[in-house]
Amino acid sequence: MIDKDENVILVDAAGGDIGTAPKLQAHVEGLKHRAISVLIRNSVGQFLLQKRYGGKYHSGGLWTNACCSHPRPGEDPQPAAVRRLQDEMGFVACLTPLFVVEYRAQVGELIEDEYVHVFGGTHDGSISPDPLEVEAFEWVSLAELDADMERNPHSYTAWFLEYMRLHRPQIEAFLTPGNGAL
Repeated sequence: MIDKDENVILVDAAGGDIGTAPKLQAHVEGLKHRAISVLIRNSVGQFLLQKRYGGKYHSGGLWTNACCSHPRPGEDPQPAAVRRLQDEMGFVACLTPLFVVEYRAQVGELIEDEYVHVFGGTHDGSISPDPLEVEAFEWVSLAELDADMERNPHSYTAWFLEYMRLHRPQIEAFLTPGNGAL
């Protein structure tokens, strides 16, 4: 598990770096910072979801996309995404940029204000998640995900709900089997 006091990269309204702050401080004070997220599909177009370890200080026990984190100061988003996917889910995939999303949300007593670089990749192999990061994982179709998000929106992270709301066309294209974009 990554230390909640690890530094994150603070950004301005245009996404430019303006400094660093401890991760917990950024989430308590609602400081805008850089983040990364990874969407993984398999060869039949199913989404890989993870249930965050319940002991995490932030959004523990909620379902989300395959990997979510923050690049370290001086680290570019794409290598950070590859690193964190391996740290959290135990595998490596070739990742391609999909979109950038900005959102601000109150999550309990914490404030998410993130400038997120979202990457996508394909994986059909084994998955060996870190038990201090991931409580469970599953592959779901987009229809199954939509139905469950409709029934149980509070079971999902704020950022994953935002991706699905704001970038639905890109996500649908990404999940299409045989899509040459990846």
